[in-house]
Amino acid sequence: MAETGNEAESRPERTEDPHIALEKRTIGAMVGIYCRGRHSPGEGICSECRELLDYALARLDRCPMGGDKSTCAQCSVHCYRPEMRARVKEVMRFAGPRMVYRHPVLALRHRLHWLKHRRQNGRK
Repeated sequence: MAETGNEAESRPERTEDPHIALEKRTIGAMVGIYCRGRHSPGEGICSECRELLDYALARLDRCPMGGDKSTCAQCSVHCYRPEMRARVKEVMRFAGPRMVYRHPVLALRHRLHWLKHRRQNGRK
């Protein structure tokens, strides 16, 4: 039986976990900084960086850890393909130090989350 517009509207939408949403904003900001610094496409990001960002966002949508996840670097489940993981590492190495100046709140929240999970895993 086909759904009417009203039936589809009455279903509750799945809300995104706030931590996953923050991770998405952070990776988006990092890819933007990287692309502007390395590729300087002008407005937006180049197709290569768009592909990487789309891949990272899809991985976050399918993250088996959900909202309880650590940063991807600390995660016990590596869901990135090796070549994409290498590309994301390159982006983070370039953009990470620049995040403090471009997006200080995102950078601070990311670092605090990293420290929290590092301590929970028994590292100092």
